Amino acid sequence: MAADARPAAPPVLSIRHLCKTYGSGPSAVHALRDVDLEVQSGEFLVLLGASGSGKSTLVNILGGLDLPSSGRVFFRDQELTKASDRQLTAFRRDHVGFVFQFYNLVPSLTARENVALVTEIARNPMTPEEALDRVGLRHRMDHFPAELSGGEQQRVAIARAIAKRPDVLLCDEPTGALDYATGKLVLEVIADINRQLCTTAVVITHNAAIAGMADRVVRLMDGRIASIEVPARRLRPDELSW
Repeated sequence: MAADARPAAPPVLSIRHLCKTYGSGPSAVHALRDVDLEVQSGEFLVLLGASGSGKSTLVNILGGLDLPSSGRVFFRDQELTKASDRQLTAFRRDHVGFVFQFYNLVPSLTARENVALVTEIARNPMTPEEALDRVGLRHRMDHFPAELSGGEQQRVAIARAIAKRPDVLLCDEPTGALDYATGKLVLEVIADINRQLCTTAVVITHNAAIAGMADRVVRLMDGRIASIEVPARRLRPDELSW
């Protein structure tokens, strides 16, 4: 080994021979079929594919929300497929932030109070004010969800997800309910979090244009990885068009 060589950092997430089947017999649905994948620390990974390709199932398993039918899942050196329910709860609480297409905010709580739901249980959280400032909403923190636009609500959801300082941010169609301009603004927030906090970001989308933001693009088809691509240059959100 050369004097200045360094061993490669271990992946933050890895899956081996992952399969997920819902139901049994002739009506069984094979959502994932023998999937192998490693996600590197600090990576911006886009999972691209049509509806029903297995994207959401894969992310739910990576985030400890679901278990595979067979195969193995690791968070660093912890095998999640051997973890107890309590250990999976601790994994989700301490290491993973989730952002979904629909914002899942508590309507009776302000933006600040929605974020505080996470900061009150996390081990080393940001303050709600810091998290909201990072998504550009410090001036809206005392507003209720009904007083916020869709893009602002999604940014509150992102602030809530990052307030615990997660190792991994899992985003399932985060722009799916937003218009073009607002969607690009939300993608910019996710890209900033990935870059500034070195948070690994995994983004599900059916929108091929978003793939231009990625370090790697994993295309899923019929529950299998059809291809893995490395874009020649990672685009800024304001360079995307669709």
